[in-house]
Amino acid sequence: MLRTEERQRLARERREEREKQHAAKETQILEKERKAKLQYEKQLEERQRKLKEMKQKEEQRRAAVEEKRKQKIEEEKERYEAVLHRTLERNQRLETRQKRWSWGGSVTPDSEGKTGKQHPSKRSPSAANLKQAEAAVSKRLSSSAALLNASDRTRRSQLSPLDSSVISRLLAPTQASLARSKSAATLSAD
Repeated sequence: MLRTEERQRLARERREEREKQHAAKETQILEKERKAKLQYEKQLEERQRKLKEMKQKEEQRRAAVEEKRKQKIEEEKERYEAVLHRTLERNQRLETRQKRWSWGGSVTPDSEGKTGKQHPSKRSPSAANLKQAEAAVSKRLSSSAALLNASDRTRRSQLSPLDSSVISRLLAPTQASLARSKSAATLSAD
């Protein structure tokens, strides 16, 4: 009887011991899981923080690039306007010079009226003198045009294609005014 009770007591103690060990193992497992979960959440937060920082840096970089691009466009616009302004001033100076270079200046209605009233025999020297005068005017104008074209080509080679095309368009009236000066000189020689 005593042996049976003793055996049962020992068996109960062993069972209780096993249950305690099992409970301790479960507690350890739960603790490990809790720590792993905390670690995972911490890593996730860290990753999100880094992504947010990277996004902010990327936005700042884009804003800086955009600002730089706008600044460059503004500078190019100012440079273009300055070139345009200088070109217009130069063209005005050239036209003024060409008017001074023309032999008789522009033909006015008064001068036409005066020449129209003259008698044919009193008008001007012979046709040979007229041709000489015309050749001199033509030579002077063509050398002026050549000088202008050479200096323009030198300047244009230093400009961008856009500036060069604008300057070419602006110089077109100048060449037309050369032709007018030539015709005015011929008329005045007549």
